[in-house]
Amino acid sequence: MTQSVSFNSSAQRLIKDRLTRYSVSAGGIVVLLALILIFFYLLYVVAPIFYGASLEKSKTIPLQDSSATVAIGVEEQNEIAYRFNEDGQLSFFNLIDSQREFQDYQVEADITASDRTVPNQGLVAYGTSDGLAYIVSPKFGISYPNDKRLITPSIAYPMGEQALVIDPQGQAIEQLAFERQEESAVVAAVTADGRGLLVRYEAEEDMFSESLEWLPETADIPSLPSNIDQILVTPDLRRLYIRNGNQLANYNISDIDNVRLNSVDFINSTDSNVTDIALLTGASSLIVANDNGKVSQWFDVAKDGVRKLTQIREFDAGAKVNEIGVEYFRKGFAVSGEDGSITLFHTTGGGRLVREMTDAKAFSLAFSPRASGLLTETENGLEFYHVDNEHPEVTWRALWSKIWYEGYPEPQYVWQSTSASDDFEPKLSLVPISFGTIKAAFYAMLFAAPIALAGAIYTAYFMSAPLRKVVKPTVEIMEALPTVILGFLAGLWLAPLIEDNLPGVIAIMLLLPVGFLLTAFAWSKMPKKVRQLLPEGWDAIVLIPVVLFIGWGCIQISPALEQWMFDGDARLYLTNELGINFDQRNSMVVGLAMGFAVIPTIFSIAEDAIFSVPKHLSNGSLALGATPWQTLTKVVILTASPGIFSAVMMGLGRAVGETMIVLMATGNTPVMDWSIFQGMRTLSANIAVEMPESEVGSSHYRVLFLAAFVLFVFTFAFNTIAEFVRQRLRDKYSSL
Repeated sequence: MTQSVSFNSSAQRLIKDRLTRYSVSAGGIVVLLALILIFFYLLYVVAPIFYGASLEKSKTIPLQDSSATVAIGVEEQNEIAYRFNEDGQLSFFNLIDSQREFQDYQVEADITASDRTVPNQGLVAYGTSDGLAYIVSPKFGISYPNDKRLITPSIAYPMGEQALVIDPQGQAIEQLAFERQEESAVVAAVTADGRGLLVRYEAEEDMFSESLEWLPETADIPSLPSNIDQILVTPDLRRLYIRNGNQLANYNISDIDNVRLNSVDFINSTDSNVTDIALLTGASSLIVANDNGKVSQWFDVAKDGVRKLTQIREFDAGAKVNEIGVEYFRKGFAVSGEDGSITLFHTTGGGRLVREMTDAKAFSLAFSPRASGLLTETENGLEFYHVDNEHPEVTWRALWSKIWYEGYPEPQYVWQSTSASDDFEPKLSLVPISFGTIKAAFYAMLFAAPIALAGAIYTAYFMSAPLRKVVKPTVEIMEALPTVILGFLAGLWLAPLIEDNLPGVIAIMLLLPVGFLLTAFAWSKMPKKVRQLLPEGWDAIVLIPVVLFIGWGCIQISPALEQWMFDGDARLYLTNELGINFDQRNSMVVGLAMGFAVIPTIFSIAEDAIFSVPKHLSNGSLALGATPWQTLTKVVILTASPGIFSAVMMGLGRAVGETMIVLMATGNTPVMDWSIFQGMRTLSANIAVEMPESEVGSSHYRVLFLAAFVLFVFTFAFNTIAEFVRQRLRDKYSSL
């Protein structure tokens, strides 16, 4: 009977052991599978931003008209193309249904000059022999007969069908440039008798008809170059560029009463001549093409208080460039080569995206509004290409290198993903937010690690058992505090407190260690009878009033310290005298708040590791004559070092991934500065803030997933290193 019970117990134990072993193994495998799935899902979302661009020709439309082209374009749905010629004719072409034909429209005037605006305006200006100008544009009406979309093209006169008077003397317009804003417009023209005219129009609404009346102001263009090749007006109506061969005259036209020549610059590459110039979207940059195949980007750079047109970067098209076509909203452009090539570039990405050889060189280029199509004109007619170029602004260089952005004095690391403007240049460098992650973790660990480790050592080795039973659970309960509460308190209470009492807070950090040492020294000099009043292991109780007194005293004397040392305002003193910017929500606030969240993790693991050191090791050391301190440093800490190191790495991993404290306790500004008085933006906080606002599938969306991937790699690397070092330490000290 006894043998049967024993046999049944052994069988049940064996079954339980196997179930436990399989359950633990299955749990570990599930965790690994989850990590692998996360890894590959992040790669799946991120990978498309590194796919290359492509061009695929889909339609060729022969042209019967031999007149020179002024402008070509495509409407938003890539269904209808249009072409303005030099005689004032507007023609439409169906890119989907060749059987459907459209009416041609004609500007009835004796046309002598023409110009097209930047693509996102889509306007064409025609100058006439009697000093007038007509402003026209294609118009696309959309209807839905029988629930099917129908696009009907026509011509529109955005500034009225009545011609604008450019030259009151009635001289023929030989060259002109035109740009328009909502309620203002500028025409720059050269007349047949060689005069340069600048006309600014301001819209005024008629109170009866509610129509707009355009009121002109005219000025002469000073120092007009001879043999003008191109004239450009920027869409903000503040600059006028006139190209004469390789020279570019730069005029300030923001004040019609004070039109002045700013500079004349040579813009050609070495041993080459300029073939074409164009304004990049946003009009902050000028794209210059040369006959040696080099294409350069120029914009104004402030140096010594003076803004000067500067070449920023150069691209290689591989052949003489005939024409430049820019995108509507992004910083991309295409060039046509003398060898029949079409090459796509992006300025922010800083490289050539794709180069496609065609059977005939293109004379005109135009992107569709969504940059999903490219229309060219060749000797074969109009040719339409489908463009696959979803994420040109994202390259490894743009993510991890310094980029010279428009309007910046030098190349910088910048994260600025969105703006109110459609032609905004995205700045998607991950360096500032990766730096912010490391900075936040550094200051958090600088505060948390010494306190947590020292507290763990004292609690596990010196503290009495009854007091340890109170202290250890109390510290561990701190970990249950929601980080959003800690961030809330840090941002709304701690940050103003530190700002108002900065000298006092710094004094606390300096005086607390000194106070501890002096208190310990004084306690050791106390008579033995006095020291015996406090049970062994309760010594830390003595430090409580010391901490309270030093903290209270430093805050009380903070105004006096501020008046004495910093002329009454520590914040202004740091900024004006030391050149250190001070933000209310800064790294000090983050370090304190995040350190408070990290301390329980480090303390709990380290304390368990130290307390778990076998007693026979410490007892043996003491029996051989070692002091308690020698036993601690030479035996206990060495034996517990794998666990202590794991505790620190766990705390570091917690600090790296923290979101809510950083989000609420800093200005969340992606600056690269180690100053403790400035804030930062971390990877996790950036994802939390911007992910809800990003468009699914956009470059911004995928770069945020790339930031998540970088954060995943950070934590994976830290944990891997921690495990490797922990194992080495265990092997080294396991023989103690």
